[in-house]
Amino acid sequence: MSTGRPTVRARLTDAAIAVCVAATLVVAGLSGHPAGHPGPLGVALLVAGGLALAARRRAPVAVLAVTGVCAVGYQAAGFDVPAIAFLIAVYSAVRAGHRRTTVIASVLMLLALPLAALALPERLAWAEAFAQARRALELAWLIAAGAAGEALRQAECRADEAERTREETARRRADEERLHIARELHDTLTHQISIIKVQSEAAVHLARKRGEPVPDALVAIRDAGREATRELRATLEALRDDGRTPPHGLDHVPELVARARATGLAATLTIEGDRQDVPAAVGRTAYRIVQESLTNIARHAAAATASVRIHYRPDALAIRVDDDGSATPDAAGSPGVGLLGMRERVTALGGRLRAEPRGEGGFTVQAELPMERTP
Repeated sequence: MSTGRPTVRARLTDAAIAVCVAATLVVAGLSGHPAGHPGPLGVALLVAGGLALAARRRAPVAVLAVTGVCAVGYQAAGFDVPAIAFLIAVYSAVRAGHRRTTVIASVLMLLALPLAALALPERLAWAEAFAQARRALELAWLIAAGAAGEALRQAECRADEAERTREETARRRADEERLHIARELHDTLTHQISIIKVQSEAAVHLARKRGEPVPDALVAIRDAGREATRELRATLEALRDDGRTPPHGLDHVPELVARARATGLAATLTIEGDRQDVPAAVGRTAYRIVQESLTNIARHAAAATASVRIHYRPDALAIRVDDDGSATPDAAGSPGVGLLGMRERVTALGGRLRAEPRGEGGFTVQAELPMERTP
């Protein structure tokens, strides 16, 4: 059953119903009161009993109590009007799942109404008091209101259960498809790429062992094989992930910097601005940018230092990774798989990425990720 906050349209509907019920009670009460002038307290009870229904979705039990007290007050003040507001409150409380509380409140109402009628100055007899209480709250209408609320509650529960079942089925099919793709990639691409990697590494090793010059194309094939193996392994891990493991985000960036520092790189992390919650996609992308940048520094740049800066802005998250290595076009400047992956992730979020050599030496990667807007 849906338990979220009522929408604006629902609140306006409840307010309109509450005003209409209050107006009906006032008109019926004034026209049916024997004295003709019930006084401000009586009118206040009529108005309060109707207007309380405006909160029936947000606080059904409280509305049930208020309308019940007001209905008893009608009887004690001599109003011969039906407990319309209480019946609507019974329907709303049962629909919200408060069945036991509603039954108890209904029993108390059936007992309290005759007692309130007996307290009238006219000193009614028991039979007359019960008759007046019956006119105010018919047992059949009370049961019908509760049954209607329970029927709608059951229907909403079944609809929610059906929606959950559809979502679980779709999720299970997506998981099966991911595993199928992972198996296909593992059985085909992994084997072929592994052969290319092993053969190229063996060729480079033999050439150097014999003292022969190693062709640049062969070195490029070897490096590409290593990079393809790493990327394929990461892709397979992502495909096999069933969603139970929380994805990496900004909270895991210090671990990346610590691991880079453990390899001998003097890496630092600086966080600026007021920390705030960022969308999960932004956090994952920021983590991947720092991870890929530090990996490239360790593999290609021959750097001694690296700095990671994360700046929380009101509308964006800025990431900057600098190093003092040798930013050659073949190493870091070429659009490799890692750089293309970073650019695709940033573009998908509507952000900007800049990766280029620094004027004072080294390489810089700068990204700006919007906090809210995505294409």
